[in-house]
Amino acid sequence: MASTPPTEEAFLREVDDELRRDQLQKMVRHYGRIALVGLLLLLVAFAGFLYWRQASTKKAEAQGEEMSALIADVQASRKAEAAKKIDKLVAEGGDGYRIAALLTKATLAADRGDTKSAIGIYAGIAADEKAAQPYRDVSLIRQTLLEYDSLAPQQVIDRLKPLAVEGNPFFGTAGEMTAVAMIQANRGAEAGRLLAAVARDKTVPDTLRTRAARLATSLGVNVDVPSAAAPADKD
Repeated sequence: MASTPPTEEAFLREVDDELRRDQLQKMVRHYGRIALVGLLLLLVAFAGFLYWRQASTKKAEAQGEEMSALIADVQASRKAEAAKKIDKLVAEGGDGYRIAALLTKATLAADRGDTKSAIGIYAGIAADEKAAQPYRDVSLIRQTLLEYDSLAPQQVIDRLKPLAVEGNPFFGTAGEMTAVAMIQANRGAEAGRLLAAVARDKTVPDTLRTRAARLATSLGVNVDVPSAAAPADKD
């Protein structure tokens, strides 16, 4: 049996619940902590790759060891020691280590509440043509999350347009943020279609897909997505 479409009043309550200012701020803080853990893992993998690729040079070996020591300092909350290593890698490291150090610096700044500094660093990485594209994209998303409340909806939409497309590795996060901005810009139909696409994309994390499906449904878009909590049948 088809469910009854939500009334306008119910729809507005749903959107209000999803988009309240304090909820967006909580989302930014939540992503900040998650990103710190994820970034550390990313840095370990990237540092290992750079070391493998350039192991023949003593400089690369030294920078790899410095990056490993930096990660250890961050994990142990040795802030002063970490700051020194970050500055050294930013000043002397090759492109890969320099960007990794900057990402660490920005994430730590955001975690301690210095959003202005973090935004500046992320913006710089996003515009750095020497940086690998995944790092530029991550930086653009992080920058947008941190300054979301100060941006007009159309600014968010325009900024994330290259990432909010199916097939992009960051489609889930960029698509959700773009859809929220579209709702704020009274473009609910477009937002619903975009959220439905996010909800149906099996490469997107289940929690994000479920959230996108719920909001798409509130916008009147039918999304046939299995519950993330229900495990798939096994033979």
